[in-house]
Amino acid sequence: MSTLVPIALPTDTDSLREPSLYINRELSQLDFNFRVLAQAMDPQVPVLERLRFMCISCTNLDEFFEIRAAAVRHAQEFGLPPAPDGMTPQAILTAIHDRAAELVDQQYRCWNETLRPALHEAGIDVLGRHSWNHRQKRWLRAYFRNEIMPVLSPLGLDPSHPFPKILNKSLNIVVVLKGTDAFGRAGHMAIVRAPRSLPRIIQLPDSLGNGAQTYVFLSSVLSTFVEELFPGMEVQGAYQFRVTRNSELVVDEEEVENLALALRDELVDRGYRPAVRLEIAHDCPREIVRTLLQNFGLTENAVYRIDGPVNLNRVIQLYDLLARPDLKYPPMSPRTLRDTDGIFETVARKDVLLHHPFDAFTAVLDLIKQAAVDPNVLAIKQTLYRTGKDSQIVDALILAARNGKDVTVVVELRARFDEEANLGLADRLQEAGVQVVYGVVGFKTHAKMLLIVRREGRKLRRYVHLGTGNYHSGTARAYTDLSLITADADIGNDVHLLFQQLSGLASKTRLKRLLQSPFTLHTGLLQKIDREMRLAASGRPGRIIAKMNALNEPQVVRALYAASQAGVQIDLIVRGACTLRPGVPGVSDNIRVRSIVGRFLEHSRVYWFGNDGASELYCASADWLERNLLRRVETCFPILDPELARRVYREVLQNYLDDNLNAWELHADGEYRKCVPGHDEPPHSAQMALMQGL
Repeated sequence: MSTLVPIALPTDTDSLREPSLYINRELSQLDFNFRVLAQAMDPQVPVLERLRFMCISCTNLDEFFEIRAAAVRHAQEFGLPPAPDGMTPQAILTAIHDRAAELVDQQYRCWNETLRPALHEAGIDVLGRHSWNHRQKRWLRAYFRNEIMPVLSPLGLDPSHPFPKILNKSLNIVVVLKGTDAFGRAGHMAIVRAPRSLPRIIQLPDSLGNGAQTYVFLSSVLSTFVEELFPGMEVQGAYQFRVTRNSELVVDEEEVENLALALRDELVDRGYRPAVRLEIAHDCPREIVRTLLQNFGLTENAVYRIDGPVNLNRVIQLYDLLARPDLKYPPMSPRTLRDTDGIFETVARKDVLLHHPFDAFTAVLDLIKQAAVDPNVLAIKQTLYRTGKDSQIVDALILAARNGKDVTVVVELRARFDEEANLGLADRLQEAGVQVVYGVVGFKTHAKMLLIVRREGRKLRRYVHLGTGNYHSGTARAYTDLSLITADADIGNDVHLLFQQLSGLASKTRLKRLLQSPFTLHTGLLQKIDREMRLAASGRPGRIIAKMNALNEPQVVRALYAASQAGVQIDLIVRGACTLRPGVPGVSDNIRVRSIVGRFLEHSRVYWFGNDGASELYCASADWLERNLLRRVETCFPILDPELARRVYREVLQNYLDDNLNAWELHADGEYRKCVPGHDEPPHSAQMALMQGL
C-alpha cells in the first residue's frame, strides 16, 4: 500500500466548533428513554416485557436526575463554562424540566391507558384506590392495621418537630390535618415515611380478585387509611411525594490517605445529599408544594406532578411475582463453548470469541474456575468493576488464592451505585489472601481484563480475556457484549504491562497491540479517523463504522465532521447520548447515526476502519466520551484472527446497520425517527437474527 501524501483538506477547524453543530448531552440522554418507553407501547412485545421497558425508563430517569441533572446544578452553582453546544447550565435545567415532564407524562399515560388495561385483559389487575370494592377495602384496612401501621412513625410538624430528613427516592405522604391532638396542639401538617422494609406492591387473596390476580400499591393503601394514624383529627388531604437527591460521591482522592475508608464515610450520607427533583401527587395544593420546595431548597422547575404512584418503577416486582411465561419473551438457550474442560488447550490452538448473550458467559467462568485449580497456573490478575451478588468469579479467585496461586485483583471502588458492594467484595478477597488494588487516583479503572500465567513445559504462557462488558453473569444474559479469549503473546504482554501500571504504579509504557486510556486510545482514534480522511481526500475509499453506548468527546466529533467533509462514509451505532449532529449540509452529510433498542441492552463497543482494504477492527471497554477517553483506565483491543474479525463485522456492525425494526435514525434536527422497512425491503431485527442463528 502506497504512502499517503499530506494534502490540503476541505475543513475549517474553527467552523467545526460552532455550537449549533452539537446536541446537548443531557437532552440526548433523556431522548434515549423515550426510545425505551416506545418498547413499552409496542403491542408486538409481550405485556410483561412492555412493563419491564416502562420501568427501565423510570429507573433510568431516576439515575439521570441523581447524576446528570445533579452535575448541571453543580455547574450552575460554580459558574462553569457552557459545553460545546453553547447552552448555559440554567438553560439546560429549564430544557431538562420541559423534556423530562413530557417523558413523565408519557410514562404515566403508558401505565394508566395502555399497560394496566393490557394486564387486565391477561387476568392481572393493579387497582387504584378508587377501584376497590367493599370486600377489598375491608381486607386492605385490616392489612394496614396489622402489617403496616405498627412500623410507621408519623411526625407532626411544629417547632419541636422540624421537617424530618427524607431519604433519597423513598415513599412519603404529606398529610394536612385539622383539629387538635392529645396535647392541645393545633393540627397543620404531618409527614408519614414508608420504611423500606414494607413491600411496595401488595397482593390480595385470590378470593378477592374476581378471577384475576390482584395487586395494589403501598402508596394507595397509605393514602387511603392514613387517618387511622391521627385519631381525633380530620385528615383534609394526603399526598404522596418522593425526592431525588444528588447521588454522585465526592471524595478528594489526592487528600485522603485511605480511599476505602473515605468512601465508607461518604456512603453513609449519600441518601441525604442535596435534592434535585420533587415528585408529588398531581392534586397536591400549591401551598404544600411550596413548603416542600422550600424545605428541599428547590425551585419550581424541579417539580413533577404525578398521576399515579410516585414510585411507578416498583411495579417491576410483578415481572418476578407472576409465573406467566406466556406474557414474557420466550427463553433463549445460548451457544456453549465445546470442550470447556480443556479450555487452555482450545485457546492455545486458536482465539475464542464470544458474543453475549447469544454465546454463554459460562466459558469465561470456566476459564477462571479451571485456572483456580490447575496446578500449572501460577498467577491470576483481574479487574473487577461490577460483579453482582454471589459471584462465581469471586468464589473462583478466592479458591485460587487458597490453592497457593498469586492472585491480584483491581477492584474499582468508585463504580457508581456499586461502591458499597465493591467495598464488601474487596474485604472478602483480602481476607482470603488476594492482593487487592484500588486502581489509580483520579482515574476509574473501567477496563475489563483477565490475565492467567500458566507453566507449559519449560515456558510460561499468558492467557488473556478482554471484554466490552463487566464480569457479571446477570448482565451477560441481558446485555450484548463481546469477549475475546486469547493466548497471543503480544496481547498477553500488553495486558501484563497494564497490570504493572495499575498495581505497581509503573511508568507509562508502549503497548504493541492494545490502545489504552488515558494514554493512547484518544490519540489513536484521532489518528485512525485522520487516516480515513486522507484516504478519501486522495480519491480512495474512506470508511468508518463504530458501535458504542454514547458519544460526546469534542475532538473526536470534530475529527468525524472533518472526515465527512473529506468524503469518508461514516456509520455510527450509538445506543444512548450522541452530541454529534448528522446530516448537516457541508459538514456531516456523510455521517449516519442510529440507535438500537430491543430485547437486550446494546452494550458492545466495536470500532472498524476501512484502511484502504486492510481493515482494522477493535473491541473496547470505552465509549467515545470525554471521561472514557481521557479520565479512565480503558482497553481497546484488536481482533487479529481474520475469521473472527469478519464474524464481528457481520454480527455486530452490518447486522445492526441492516436493522429496520428496532433502529432509530438521528436526523440533523436532533430528532430520532423509528426505522420502518421499505416497500420492497424485508423486515430485519438484528437481535432476532442472532437468536435465530443459535
